[in-house]
Amino acid sequence: MSNENGMAPGQIVKVLVGIVVFLVVAITLLAKLATSGFNIDAEVMTNESVSARLKPAGESVASDGQPGSRSGEQVFQAVCISCHGAGLLGSPKFGDAAAWGPRIAKGYDTLLQHALGGFNAMPAKGGNTTLTDSEVARAVAYMANKAGAKFAEPKSDASGASAAGSAPASAAVDPEVTGKKIYESVCVACHQAGVSGAPKFGDKAAWAVRLKPGLDEVQKIATKGLNAMPPKGGFSGSDAEFRSAIEYMANHSK
Repeated sequence: MSNENGMAPGQIVKVLVGIVVFLVVAITLLAKLATSGFNIDAEVMTNESVSARLKPAGESVASDGQPGSRSGEQVFQAVCISCHGAGLLGSPKFGDAAAWGPRIAKGYDTLLQHALGGFNAMPAKGGNTTLTDSEVARAVAYMANKAGAKFAEPKSDASGASAAGSAPASAAVDPEVTGKKIYESVCVACHQAGVSGAPKFGDKAAWAVRLKPGLDEVQKIATKGLNAMPPKGGFSGSDAEFRSAIEYMANHSK
């Protein structure tokens, strides 16, 4: 009995083989398309790096030791790698001498100021305000040195003292010294140009309204944060140091 509309067993096998080959090729092409444009270094894919990327957003990086005790490498692995590992959002990629070169040429102080106060798409302290200034300072030195710089990485400071040179909470705080340093390393990011409604440094009219209730009230509000300003403006030092920054800005806006 003839089977004019049917297919011979040999033809069926050929069709099945063709389908399998097509699927294999399609899956291969899709895999290449999904990974194209991403040049992931081996260092970025270490177990430590992967673990750091899987940490919940906002997790404190100071939990592994006393505040201020983390090395530059530890801070990089826990925080900075999220952008600098692959060079996201225009950030200089870790170990990329060409990308870091122009930045290193500006000097360590400028790099640190940008890291503390935020720069372009990078938020203050890389978005983790639990980091002390000294930890950020060591992370900056660590990353820059891996790209050819020869900066001295600040020593570990278990007390969490600011790398900007602020005095311990128990010491007398001079607004014209400590306050100025804190302003230039943290507050300047918004108050220099009056970003997001922040009273511009030296603007008497803008500051007069805010200073009317008194410095104690200003400090109370600023400590909690207001509108776009995070608590203490992202500063992680003592209340006395933070007060000195407020007094410094107020004194230069009267």
